Amino acid sequence: MYQILKFQSGVVKDLTSYAAGKSGPFWIDSDLVRFRNGYPTKVGGWQKDTIFALDAADAVTSTEQTVIGIARNIMLWRSFSDDKDRIAIGTHNHLFMLVDDHLYDITPLRKTTSNLTNPLVVTDESTTITITDSSHGASANDFIKIKSGAATGGIPANTINAYYGYQIQTVINANSYTIVSPSAATSGATGGGTTIDIEYLISEGMHVQTAAPALGWGTGGWGNETWDTPRSVSESNVNLENSQWSLNLWGEDLIATARNGGIYYFDVSDSATRAALVSSEAGASDVPALNRITTISFPDRHAISAGCTSLAGVFDPMLVRFSTQEDFTKWTPTSENTAGDQRLQIGTKIVSTSASKEETLISTDEAIYGMSFIGPPFTFSFRLLGTNCGSSGKNSIISVDGNVYWMGKDTFFIYDGAVREIPCSVKFYVFERMQQDYIDKCFAGHNKEFNEVTWWYPSTANSDDENPEPDSYVSYNYFEDTWMVGTMDRTCWSDSFGARQNPVAIDKDGYLYNQETGTSADGANMTASIESSYIELDPAGNRNFLIDKVVPDATMETNSNLFLTVNAKKYPNANAVAKGPFTITQSTQKTSLRAKGRQVNFKLESTGTQDAWVLGDFRINATEDSAR
Repeated sequence: MYQILKFQSGVVKDLTSYAAGKSGPFWIDSDLVRFRNGYPTKVGGWQKDTIFALDAADAVTSTEQTVIGIARNIMLWRSFSDDKDRIAIGTHNHLFMLVDDHLYDITPLRKTTSNLTNPLVVTDESTTITITDSSHGASANDFIKIKSGAATGGIPANTINAYYGYQIQTVINANSYTIVSPSAATSGATGGGTTIDIEYLISEGMHVQTAAPALGWGTGGWGNETWDTPRSVSESNVNLENSQWSLNLWGEDLIATARNGGIYYFDVSDSATRAALVSSEAGASDVPALNRITTISFPDRHAISAGCTSLAGVFDPMLVRFSTQEDFTKWTPTSENTAGDQRLQIGTKIVSTSASKEETLISTDEAIYGMSFIGPPFTFSFRLLGTNCGSSGKNSIISVDGNVYWMGKDTFFIYDGAVREIPCSVKFYVFERMQQDYIDKCFAGHNKEFNEVTWWYPSTANSDDENPEPDSYVSYNYFEDTWMVGTMDRTCWSDSFGARQNPVAIDKDGYLYNQETGTSADGANMTASIESSYIELDPAGNRNFLIDKVVPDATMETNSNLFLTVNAKKYPNANAVAKGPFTITQSTQKTSLRAKGRQVNFKLESTGTQDAWVLGDFRINATEDSAR
């Protein structure tokens, strides 16, 4: 007798497979699969977007380039002055602007030393270059760029003057340090020319890839460990935060803030220049020197710093300051402007911000506040919206059509006029699988076409990595109220926002991908799978059944292949007997097999480069298995 297999939409992982079958039945696992109109379908593929580099003369080239550093934030828009698509990318050590597929380094400068005379020393057959610059103020891992340097010891000038510069390897003393050249010297030499300039990129708020306990003096409790020695990890009570960027638009121009660093402005009319401190703009006043997060309020247009230095110059991680209306450079409150400040009370630090319908949401580590424009004399009102509901990290919150979604410390929330926990069928699976020490790396992305909010997180699957990056995701379809899980290596994501045809994302190796395009993983095989709970063909669970046919219902492309595995067992904790995998194509009418048991589940998987499919309602032929 044929029976229809009709599973409920979405994935349930917080029940046993047997319980999920009795309650639903449900799907219990997925990878690179979404639900559309209640049925599973493979997600779109992705293709690498070729990024071109600039050469030592700042000229465009045909040489491919990856993003330097771990990308933590990305923003797309179209500038109206030149009608060009732009992508701002903030990594843990750089700020970039991608225009016409060329990667411009717009990282702000800390200082520039000009007209040095022969500061380079190289050794024969060595890639190490020693640079002498009195009182350079640099630290290991800082980045520099050399300009106007001459060939030295066989290392060409275009190598020395590389557009993307160098990372400092070791600091010898206050006046010298070393870098590593991509090519070795052919002779020992001191040189570089008599008019070398060295640009030092900012270091404040930069270079921290992984949140970790801080070492050295000043950490841990008094009297712990050996006197006059730096503290170990086990005794540290100070945690360093990942380097992050806030990226915001002021018209078509960029306002960027390195977390725990300064606020910078970049005029898109000249992509060859670097972002500069807002405090250096003409007429600027009392711009916060240190900032956790910056955002722009709409439609009133105030620049907002959430967690920053006060007017007295004291850093307060719970202080909110805002510039005067329509001017991001003026932060001094007067009777004639709308600048001001407000300290929040619940929590120890501000973690994230997001725009909602009529207010700016501010999340501390313990609470959510709403910041609403009310006009002079108070400018903004601040409302406590909820407690014990703070976001898990700076980028784990996202606004979708005025509603705000975020990942908390152990669950998911929505603000749609009120703060509510989102019922989640995979909550325990996700948070138990997540590496909690690296929860600050979690980030949210929106895919408008499919009504999905997705959070990426570092899982225990890469627990051996010293610097684990997000490798897994959990997706929520807010239209169909369903959840999905899967694996994908990404560190940031942006929807298309009309600037591009597809969403874009960046992986940990610095490659930019166009998402939801094609059917492959950048030309490689793409494995997508969906697995059902175990279902009991006899509701009472008393009888064994023989399944001898499966009738598929699937819409598939011509070259697509699905592989079906049927697992049967007599008891919930018994070992399953697997039948298959059986190949299903566009022309498959039925699949014959012999599977016996009280409970049975189904797994479907595609593994090729051309697979595209949507599942419907499968049927099985099951008869009571007579005893022998």
